[in-house]
This record gives sequence, structure tokens and C-alpha cells, in this order.
Amino acid sequence: DSKLGGMNKMNTYVKEYTSFMTDIRHKSLNTVESYKRDVTQYISYLDGTGVTDISSTTKTTILSYLLYLQKEGRASSTVSRTLASLRSYYLFMMQNGVVKSNPTSNLEAPHVEKKIPKILSGEEVELLLEQPKNCDNKGIRDKAMLELLYATGIRVSELINLDVSDVNVPMSFVRCKGGKKERIIPMGHQAKDALENYINNVRKYMVKDENETALFVNCSGARLSRQGFWKLIKYYQHIAGIETDITPHTLRHSFAAHLLENGADLHSIQEMMGHADISSTQVYSRMMNSKIKDVYAKAHPRA
Repeated sequence: DSKLGGMNKMNTYVKEYTSFMTDIRHKSLNTVESYKRDVTQYISYLDGTGVTDISSTTKTTILSYLLYLQKEGRASSTVSRTLASLRSYYLFMMQNGVVKSNPTSNLEAPHVEKKIPKILSGEEVELLLEQPKNCDNKGIRDKAMLELLYATGIRVSELINLDVSDVNVPMSFVRCKGGKKERIIPMGHQAKDALENYINNVRKYMVKDENETALFVNCSGARLSRQGFWKLIKYYQHIAGIETDITPHTLRHSFAAHLLENGADLHSIQEMMGHADISSTQVYSRMMNSKIKDVYAKAHPRA
């Protein structure tokens, strides 16, 4: 029965912890749910290993649990998030005098290896951007969207959230409000021409309501959705006969990789892409390095 009592106690602590995160720390519902899920899974792991008293857990207990998650095939990002949840939970338990010390302090999360994204070659980008034909309103709109996406490297969510007032065609820049702070991104002459053509000659015929602020609208005259753009990019990939699987993020990754390939520095790319953390941008230089090795292996007589 003492085992059952111990488990009941541990479950009660989780309830108290969740209330504390919601009512005192005012964390969002999603955050609290994710913390609660991580901690509950940890508690049931403890139960499975015969631990019924949270105050008897040590650094070794937590390390064993993280290793167990890795063996179960959980992603490194999940393991890192779990450690953050447990850190917050043990801090709460310490403040409430349930545990004497925090076994998660100074514990390092396993290293998260960022996946190398798929990118298109310069030729594939050209091929894709040539597909929308300037013979009808939809083609002119699509051309402007694809050119702008590749020219600025903005996210698809940022592209469809652009308002007419966010674009300065004469000065060739876009103001992007995605994320915590806005950023100004330059665009090249091809994107500028495509956008000018769309704004001056097409958009006014596509919108139904003159108060519509969206830059890119669908055939009903309302702001284009993410799904709408997704279908469109798949369609152009299909008619271009491009084998590489294109996702809405492919053009963003290609934008970064091609800038880097042509000598742009990482910090400028980081700023244009709106990465809060340079490590997100460094993925592209890792990719270039692996590409360089590949080129060397194919071309060097003594490779």
C-alpha cells in the first residue's frame, strides 16, 4: 500500500505543479500541457522502475530516464524539451520543500543535430520560376509569389500574411512582421518586376472588397491560405518535372544556400531570414562544407 500511497502523492504533486504553472506563472495552455505530459511520463517511468518517492530521485535517475527516451527512438529535440520540463518541475518541488536539491541542475541535454534541409540547384530554381505564365491573372500572381519567396527567403506564413503596405516596390524591399521583430529584406529586379506587374495590373481585378489589405489574394478575392499556396507549388513542381520534393520551405532553404554559395556572410543571412539563433543559419554552412567535400571527391585527381 505504501507504493500506492507514494504514487498518489506523486500524482498530487503533478496536479499542484500544473496549477502553479497556469495560475501563478501564467504559462500558455499549450506549454502547460506539454510540461504536464513530460512530467507524467517521467512519473510513470519511475513507477515502472519501482521508485515511489520523488525525494529519493537523483541525477542518475534523470540521466537513466533521458537515455531510456533515446533508446526508445525519441528525437533529440524531445529529450531536450523533457529535460527542460523536469528542470522546471524539480524547481517547483524544491520551492515547496518536497526535495532538498534539484537533481537536474548542471545536467546537459543530449546534443541536437539539426537536419540538413533539401535544397534545389540553381537550374531547378530557374525551371520552377519559369513555370507560371504571364498570360492570365493567376499566372502573374503566382510568378510574383514564387519570385518574391526565392528573392527574400521569407517563410510561407510570412508571404501570405504580407499586406500591400508591407511592400515598397520603388525602393525594392519588403517589410516582414513575422516573429518577434520586423525585418526589412531587399529584393532583386526580377522579383520587383514580377511584383510590380501583379500589383499594377492584376490585384485590383482579383480583390472583391476595396478595403482588402492582403497583398496576395485567391480567386475569391480573400487572402490566400497556406494550403492554397502549398497546392500551387506542388502543381508547378509537377509541370516543371522536378524530381526533388519541394515543400513551402524549400525555396527559403535554397535562398540561404545560394547566398552562402555566392559569398554572403552568415550574419547577413541570419538577419534576412529572421533566425533568432545563428545555429539555425549554420546548418547551411555545414551543408556547403559537405557539398565542397563532394565536389572535391569528384574532381580532384588524387581524391
